[in-house]
Amino acid sequence: MKLDDKIRSILDSEVIWDAHSGFMPDPAADLNNLRIWREAGVDYLSIDVGFDLLAWEQTVATLACFRHWIMARPDDYALVGSADDILAAKAQRKLAVTFDIEGMNALNGRIEMVEFYHRLGVRQILFAYNRNNLAGGGCHDTDAGLTAFGRQVIDEMNRLGMFVDVTHTGYRTTMEVMEYSDRPVIFSHSNPKALCSHGRNITDDQIRACAGTGGIIGVVGLNRFLGEGRTDSERLADHIEYLIDLAGPPHVGIGLDYAFPVEVEGIEDIIASNPHFWPKSEYPEGETTYSSPGQMAELVEVLLRRGQPEQAVRGVMGGNFMRLAREVWK
Repeated sequence: MKLDDKIRSILDSEVIWDAHSGFMPDPAADLNNLRIWREAGVDYLSIDVGFDLLAWEQTVATLACFRHWIMARPDDYALVGSADDILAAKAQRKLAVTFDIEGMNALNGRIEMVEFYHRLGVRQILFAYNRNNLAGGGCHDTDAGLTAFGRQVIDEMNRLGMFVDVTHTGYRTTMEVMEYSDRPVIFSHSNPKALCSHGRNITDDQIRACAGTGGIIGVVGLNRFLGEGRTDSERLADHIEYLIDLAGPPHVGIGLDYAFPVEVEGIEDIIASNPHFWPKSEYPEGETTYSSPGQMAELVEVLLRRGQPEQAVRGVMGGNFMRLAREVWK
């Protein structure tokens, strides 16, 4: 089969999966920009509705607003709850959507909030967002490890069928979460520290432990975490191939963390004004740039041209996360 035919076959037959959006979780967000993913041929997107810097009430308000907007546009979008729902949405050329939350502050210290969010379409929750919270430690804090409340949260997420996500989480907490959970654990949008030494990236030990749970590491597309100031598809492929070599092809995916272009300046202002969440030593002044959903087809071409087997590429582009959704989601 010719290379162009292989690329088209993968894009047409696999669910192209982006495990995390990066635009600001706010009711004022212009969700018309979701067409960026639809026009790029992405089939599934997990949309962030909150992170630990924000009050839990804002997360609820954002979730209500985003749900309402998506459900009012059934010709283009589908709020899904299962892998079969995602396949049905793809067949109808709709963008399948679930939600994620970055950090446990959105639970307001109450375990019953996990089920509340699950019923509203949240399918993954991160343990922490850079700083410590009631459940565990953040990657830019003095990591105190998994707490008793954190263990309760894992039990509840495992019961309900949600992805336990340790992106943005401190080393000790990630390792303890992966040891404790009886279901696979994911890094929805994290890169190997061996290729870019940023404190938000993850070590080889974390990568191996994630694979050991049966989980997946999603490569993130920000220049800060890719290194060399780059966001091109060749650089994305560098990180993907490193993960494939270390963790194995079934444990690699994509979570671009892409933000709407018009929001980038505003996000930079938030980062600069909250150095406790984004230390200036790790986030110096300078523009954050993003790999875009529009690079998906090119990324397939780069991976195939580099000699990655077609089956491995299919897994990275979405097959691996689809498999895990069938295994974990309820």
